[in-house]
Amino acid sequence: MNRSATGRGDLIEWLMEGDPAIRWQAQRDLLRAPDTKWRAEQARVASEGWGTRLVTLQGDDGRWTARLYGKKWTSTTYSMVLLRRMGLPSRDPRALQACQLFLDEGLRPDGGIDLSVTTGRSETCLTGMVLGLSSWFAVDDPRREELVAYLLNEQLPDGGWNCQRDRGATHSSFHTTTNVLEGLREYATADGSQGDQILTAEAAGREFLLEHHLYRSHRTGKVVDPRMLRLSFPPRWRHDILRSLDYFRSADAPDRRLGDPIDALESRRRPDGRWPLQQRHPGQTWFEMEEIGDPSRWNTLRALRVLDWWQAS
Repeated sequence: MNRSATGRGDLIEWLMEGDPAIRWQAQRDLLRAPDTKWRAEQARVASEGWGTRLVTLQGDDGRWTARLYGKKWTSTTYSMVLLRRMGLPSRDPRALQACQLFLDEGLRPDGGIDLSVTTGRSETCLTGMVLGLSSWFAVDDPRREELVAYLLNEQLPDGGWNCQRDRGATHSSFHTTTNVLEGLREYATADGSQGDQILTAEAAGREFLLEHHLYRSHRTGKVVDPRMLRLSFPPRWRHDILRSLDYFRSADAPDRRLGDPIDALESRRRPDGRWPLQQRHPGQTWFEMEEIGDPSRWNTLRALRVLDWWQAS
């Protein structure tokens, strides 16, 4: 089958044959369905398919594993990050219970989050994740403001972030920057009180990524890490071009320098118009949603909405 034989309608029909976590996002982002329609489909994430399969593994204490963070990828942190990507609705009581644990047990005097039993210091990636989770799930807790202040204070002169800053890092990390930007975007979308500061910080963080075309060395132009060009889902803590492009879409921040990673994304499209799952990040999971090498609804959904946005920009 060649790409022209699989029209957009066929692709969307294929997406709509998938899990509720896929269907509601396809309705919202590709079909531009009314809010009432896609929200009704989103509600199914809590009771059907992958979403309910994952949330029912949560213990009565709000945890998926004894430690909130650590075991990849079954810890409470990564289980919650996946539920967020599936779109478990805001204010779900099970999600709120877990978010409260992050703040109660992880918040440190400097305003950051530390869920490790070994480092003894706040971790910027985790702080970005927790800010994003608590914002998406609409946690009503003033301590969220401390997370914002911590992240703004941790921003490096080059515009991005690096979780090794306290160990002397002076150049930002693609991974840390992406985790922080997603957290700040969720917070800004939820009308955070420090909106102007966040928008400025986001713009600087995006500029760091743009100077690298999302995956290249700003000095040599060479690919920093080939894994950034391989399509995965879920991305876990790792940066890749599709994850980053989807963030730029959510921030509605087009830039001509995105043309390079857009071309790289389109080159990974198969003749049937779909995008595959190209890699998994090693670690234990509760269950697999898709198989490596197969057409991926997750990646096709995200790629199509990125391209829609790019073409309309």
